[in-house]
Amino acid sequence: MSQYQQLLLIVDPEQHDSAALQRATALAQASGAALHICAFVEPFSNSPWLDQETQDQVRDSYLQEQRKRLDEQAATLRSQGIGATTEVVWTDAVLEEILQHVAEMQPDLLIKDVRHESVFKRAFFTPLDWHLLRECPVPVHLVGAAGQALPRKIMAAVDPSRAETSISGLNERIIQAANALALQCDAELHLVHTYDVSSVYLSDAGGGGLVLADLAEQLRHSLEKSFFALAEQYSVPAERRHFIRGTPTRALADYAARNGVDVIVLGTLHHTGLDKLVGSTTEHLLYRAPCSILVVKA
Repeated sequence: MSQYQQLLLIVDPEQHDSAALQRATALAQASGAALHICAFVEPFSNSPWLDQETQDQVRDSYLQEQRKRLDEQAATLRSQGIGATTEVVWTDAVLEEILQHVAEMQPDLLIKDVRHESVFKRAFFTPLDWHLLRECPVPVHLVGAAGQALPRKIMAAVDPSRAETSISGLNERIIQAANALALQCDAELHLVHTYDVSSVYLSDAGGGGLVLADLAEQLRHSLEKSFFALAEQYSVPAERRHFIRGTPTRALADYAARNGVDVIVLGTLHHTGLDKLVGSTTEHLLYRAPCSILVVKA
């Protein structure tokens, strides 16, 4: 059974082949979904010395070149039985254009290559990928450079310890999105939760070590019980349930690297205040994970 009907692929105008294109192509072939390939081209910033007529000619020539390239790619995909269409958009508001396309198309997935930004740049500008994770209403699949066209091992990262994820149904959305991808790709689905009880010890002012150790163990047991109850609810086999100690970003990235995970599926909540300024676990994992990520919103 097909899990997807419409896929939207965002491509870099300067990147003629990419992991995201390979992933989108493989998913379209596996699901029979239509694939719309879109390149958003921002106005050139290095030609202010050119007169307006010359700038227009340069722009038109570049856009024509991009349309020709995408049309050729689409023709190749159509010869493979994929319903591929293309579009090149000239805009100085890429995020807004992408969100408008999503609103009009209502794709099942938005697929894009991960774009790694430096820490210095992230300190001053919020990356486009982060904006999409926060604002895109449909699942966002950000594809890393490494990996296979079709993923073979998918890991759903849930957090039954947070009340907001339970109230919003975010854990369920994460599992459902991961399961849909696994079914479409005939991949293994694993469930993981990372826990960190170090805050219990950090709150110790001294002298309460034994009591705090007991409290930490009780907390760990409670988290484990909630996690396994969620796994049981979705009939996840025991050997595919992973309850891991550590801070989320590091623990998830390390586990994925050690176990050959192709996609980590996570959720994101609405950010305000300092959380929005410094970025969430999901956003930081984007640059640390050795694989692709798929993100759903609460």
